[in-house]
Amino acid sequence: MFENEPVKVIANADLPEIKLVGLVVGPFEEGNSYEVPFWVAQKLERQGIIRFRDEDLLDSAKLYKIQWKERLQTAIQLSEFPKDFYPKLRRYLSKLKKEAIKSPEKMREYEKAKYLAVDIINLRLRKIVSLASTSVHAAHVLKNVTNEERFLYERISKIIEEWKKQLLTHENLEENE
Repeated sequence: MFENEPVKVIANADLPEIKLVGLVVGPFEEGNSYEVPFWVAQKLERQGIIRFRDEDLLDSAKLYKIQWKERLQTAIQLSEFPKDFYPKLRRYLSKLKKEAIKSPEKMREYEKAKYLAVDIINLRLRKIVSLASTSVHAAHVLKNVTNEERFLYERISKIIEEWKKQLLTHENLEENE
């Protein structure tokens, strides 16, 4: 789903219109901003034709701020996240890992970013499991979850509900007496 989402990019070079099956991309003029599906942006970035806008990318400072905000929330509150946080996080960590091969400084940055990412994921995961195990399924509680987190929440919630039903069915109670 994320790969088809439009992203904003800046052209590094001029490029005529490209016609793909069901999609027309370009033309691009160097320095101008455009919106293209993410998967197209990835291909064009590899070719050096475009670059992602800096404000749309994650960096260590943004990651630290996200972690800090998440730690401030209560045990069942989730801070507001960009809806495409996890794909951006994967992209950022992948980029850092590639750069870390060439530079010890980037290796330290990668390790720090990975630590922050794991901490953010664990904080969110604990809250999602806690929310899924309660009987309150209010929309306001889930307003700050990403698509990936909503999918996880729904699966965990369903598993917990089925488990509780199984434990509390009349036949099971009689068998164990």
